[in-house]
Amino acid sequence: MKNIGIMAVFVLFTACSQTETKTETIENADGTTSVKTIETEKTSALDSATVHATVQNAKEKLNEAGETLNEAGKDIKVATKKGAAKVEKGAEKIEADLSTKKRDTVK
Repeated sequence: MKNIGIMAVFVLFTACSQTETKTETIENADGTTSVKTIETEKTSALDSATVHATVQNAKEKLNEAGETLNEAGKDIKVATKKGAAKVEKGAEKIEADLSTKKRDTVK
């Protein structure tokens, strides 16, 4: 979906052009007039190569950010597993202590 949006913007910028038409009426020395039409086409200030390079740069930065997030996610998983193991050990110890106290109370 992101690629479609990027391509739409890319096409929009590369397709932008403006045509300006000027008409000049010139009176000749012999009294006749001649009409001269000048048409100039102005393209947008954005060059398609510049847009493409910017898009590629953005993709590279997004990939780097994604890799950083993946690494952070892996670190979080490891820390979570360690924490869960400690909680399980603590729960087992409490359960053992309660069993011992229960036996002592019953005697």
